[in-house]
Amino acid sequence: MKDKPGFLARKVAADILGNVVHKRRPLDGELDANSGHSGFRELAANDKGLVRAILGACLRHRGELNELLDRLLDRRIPEKTGRVTDILHVAMAQMLYLDIPDRAAVSLAVDHASVDRRAVPYKGLVNGVLRRLGREREDVTGDLDGNRLNTPGWLLDSWTAAYGEDVALAIAGAHQNEAALDLTVKDDPAGWAERLGGVVVGAGSVRLHRKGAVDALEGFAQGNWWVQDAAASMPARLLGDLSGKRAADLCAAPGGKTAQLAAAGAKVTAVDISQSRLKRVTENLARLGLEAEVIASDLREWEPSAPFDAILLDAPCSATGTIRRHPDVPWIKQAYDVGVLSEVQSVLLRRVAGWLQPGGTLVYCTCSMERAEGEDQIASFLTDQPGFELVPVLPEEVGGLEAVVTPEGYLRTLPCHAATIDGVETGLDGFFAARIRRL
Repeated sequence: MKDKPGFLARKVAADILGNVVHKRRPLDGELDANSGHSGFRELAANDKGLVRAILGACLRHRGELNELLDRLLDRRIPEKTGRVTDILHVAMAQMLYLDIPDRAAVSLAVDHASVDRRAVPYKGLVNGVLRRLGREREDVTGDLDGNRLNTPGWLLDSWTAAYGEDVALAIAGAHQNEAALDLTVKDDPAGWAERLGGVVVGAGSVRLHRKGAVDALEGFAQGNWWVQDAAASMPARLLGDLSGKRAADLCAAPGGKTAQLAAAGAKVTAVDISQSRLKRVTENLARLGLEAEVIASDLREWEPSAPFDAILLDAPCSATGTIRRHPDVPWIKQAYDVGVLSEVQSVLLRRVAGWLQPGGTLVYCTCSMERAEGEDQIASFLTDQPGFELVPVLPEEVGGLEAVVTPEGYLRTLPCHAATIDGVETGLDGFFAARIRRL
């Protein structure tokens, strides 16, 4: 069975899906080239690509797949580990969302169930459900509301309360599509867009829609650019002219913002709690020909040797703004996580603000769409910290995108926002940023 073409890829996909949705393990960790799922690491490159595609479809459409199973089953599957459901989801995702023939998806799913001790009692059920889906596809899928089904209720409620129902549903709709590849370039965005067949978006990022190996693109080896979502590149731009100034990038990994600060001429100190993630920061800086002092430490314990002119605090958060790129987030995060992380953010913000020179600037940001991790944090900080003031963000600082600047002067990007003034390009990671000056 293991030698059957495509079998191992489907088995690995089901294994990883189970680890993500039942054990709440991050998908990136499961797919890591060095420390990820052992079966995935052993696959050929084309099979790894297939696994990624299957998992992306399974996670983006998880709510729809669960609803379809309810429609196709007379009663719930009694198997408690979720293994049978994982096998079914892997097959259904191929049948509905990937260009894979039904017969191949069904056959390999039945083969998988036949050799799995937890699933073997249900191999007939697997076969029957999938064949019925193939026969009745149009009838059972015609009225699915993907935007609602594929978004956990607590998230949809949170976005509806913050932005209104129409925007909340537009956010959910944007999550059904994989994000494009955005690059931050050292200079000449228009020139690099032309060279790479892309378009300039946001505040000067280059967006590519083609697939392929990033390290094979022109300019990668020469260190002319790095991968970074257009929204993620905006907070660092809010610090203004950094030439010769002392700047800190706090919670720095994976290092895109560190590179921005260094490229802008700052003397950068990059701090992150994870030694392993900082290794990637150091490698990226070396490729880009940029320099920064890189320190592994917990910000709750570390102290700088002298105050900074500028601080960028990309605080740990629920990452609900990155669902287009990380479709596992809705299924591994809970409302509880937002509460816990917001407490951490509050502590860090108050601590690091004291490291600013008088007149210095701090940009607080999170890749979250939850107000508790953004607007509410800053409102609370400014209320109980009288030595600081908000410096409003202006549309011209972020590519003229008026929709991403709130009436209060915060930066608030959403996945449904336009990424260009003409609105032709849409889609940004969900980001919040506020600029604060020490008086």
